Amino acid sequence: MLIIPIKEGENIERALKKYKKKYEKTNVMKQLRFRKEFEKPSIARRQLVIRAAYKQRMQSEQI
Repeated sequence: MLIIPIKEGENIERALKKYKKKYEKTNVMKQLRFRKEFEKPSIARRQLVIRAAYKQRMQSEQI
């Protein structure tokens, strides 16, 4: 649970902005999406290799 200290007389929009920023920094949504389905470690590694190869290919084409 996130706790945001609010000063007396502080604007609600500012408090909401603080809450959203703190919520984003905790990566709650990223963890939920990640934990939604189990992914085997071998498949995760394979995806990393595929992404790295794609990035290399794109960089070599630009030069």
